Amino acid sequence: MSNLTSSQYGLALHTTSFQLGLSISNFSGETRFKTWDVDHELSTYLHQHLVEFISHKVWDKLAFIAVAKGPGSFTSTRIGVVTARTLAQQLNIPLFGISTLEAFAWQNKDNYSVNSLIPVQMSASRGQLYVAIYEVKNQNQKFILTLPDMVIYPDIWKQKIQDLKINKNPLVTPKKLGVTVASIFELAYYDWQQGKRPHWSDVIPFYGMSVVN
Repeated sequence: MSNLTSSQYGLALHTTSFQLGLSISNFSGETRFKTWDVDHELSTYLHQHLVEFISHKVWDKLAFIAVAKGPGSFTSTRIGVVTARTLAQQLNIPLFGISTLEAFAWQNKDNYSVNSLIPVQMSASRGQLYVAIYEVKNQNQKFILTLPDMVIYPDIWKQKIQDLKINKNPLVTPKKLGVTVASIFELAYYDWQQGKRPHWSDVIPFYGMSVVN
């Protein structure tokens, strides 16, 4: 298992909602986290907040970057992913793209028992929903993906939940998701420890353009 050294850091960005979330950590006792309510002005303030949040001395110590890849706001998601891809390319370090829905489920995992299913939903356009379903393997390992991120009509979503005999109501994402940047970080760091080193070009925003019928 690979671990960051005390002089290495990871950086996480969450831009898919109107709340920007940034987190940096070496997982050796030094961790910082902050959110900003940027509303529709993410493109105006992202660079400023990023520079102020990260000491110039830390840039060359970054070992990886993680970013929320969606679903979420089309424009905000694109800005975050493009920024993360650019940084990872310039620094020549791995980039982890983490689902917004998975990060929210991860934040709430302690409310679920081992082997239970966690359905998650987020409002999409035209009365549709972004959804996914995750299975809790144990409290220390990543989820097993039961239903990948997709956009779906509510009646089809309800039927899928019934078919899987899920008794709990789906988790519904709030409007402000920057606070789950810590989950983005934890999920990426788990993959880092497993030896995964994804190339920046592999991270593509998830916009959910195709509806499942």
